[in-house]
Amino acid sequence: MLMDLKTLHYFIEVVNAGGFAKACHTAFVTQPALSKAIRLLEEELDMILLERGKRGSQIRLTEAGKVVYRHASKLMEARQLMMAELDCLRNLSGGSLKLGLAPLGSAELFAPVIAQFRQQYPSIELQLLVRGGIEQTAALHKDEIELATGIIDFDDEFCGIRIRNESMVVVLPAGHKLASKETLQLSELDQLAQVMFEPEYALYELVLEACAKAGFKPQNITRVSHADFGIALVAAGSGVMILPKIIAERYRVEAVVNVPLASEDLRWELSLFWRKQKHLSFAAQAMIKLIKQHLSQLENKPKNE
Repeated sequence: MLMDLKTLHYFIEVVNAGGFAKACHTAFVTQPALSKAIRLLEEELDMILLERGKRGSQIRLTEAGKVVYRHASKLMEARQLMMAELDCLRNLSGGSLKLGLAPLGSAELFAPVIAQFRQQYPSIELQLLVRGGIEQTAALHKDEIELATGIIDFDDEFCGIRIRNESMVVVLPAGHKLASKETLQLSELDQLAQVMFEPEYALYELVLEACAKAGFKPQNITRVSHADFGIALVAAGSGVMILPKIIAERYRVEAVVNVPLASEDLRWELSLFWRKQKHLSFAAQAMIKLIKQHLSQLENKPKNE
């Protein structure tokens, strides 16, 4: 017989009750079964754990029995703590969730869901890490975060939810010669100075690849880490900037105009994603559920609201 927690539980009950007769009532097992379990435990350890007196007399722990009782009590206590902690996780009354957020679009798309999550599960520690696309996938591999947001192609390693498929606009100074056009082709930006995000942003690579397909390479690039500062540079005449429409509209200033980009080769597709082989915590599953509900509400919302 291999020693298990049930046998140790029986042993503790016998010691606490002072004998087998009383212990069978607290352990909810017959006295013969209880006696057999303790006997097999002693045989497995090859040591006597209990000094058994005459019928009706109280049992006593041997020195070996004291050692087993002390450690068995700690094991049973640890088990209770473990089960209580698991119940907290299962009932979402404890635990933590580490969520990686893309610098672009998170405030617009995820702030309402995060606020709702905090209201529904106030006991869960929520850690939000704002990172670029390359850093997001690296953080998932290192288990630094459990869920991530960003631009990614789902494959054998990652799966998730498509959050937003957004058209792009070109942000130009209001007095620019192209500012009055209804739409712009990507090729029309050839030879123009561009304001772009830093290379760790997924949008940087998307813009470079789209420009290459259009037959040119962006020139005189000014790199930024924040959309609002990039738009301020455009307003000051430092160049033009390609942005998702939702971002450009949020940070729009009077000195610039947003002209839709006609190219379908360049779209901003934001996703919530995680590793396929990673078991998600109850907190992560709750967050995914809330995001799905939020997306469903947005889809069913009347267009004129």
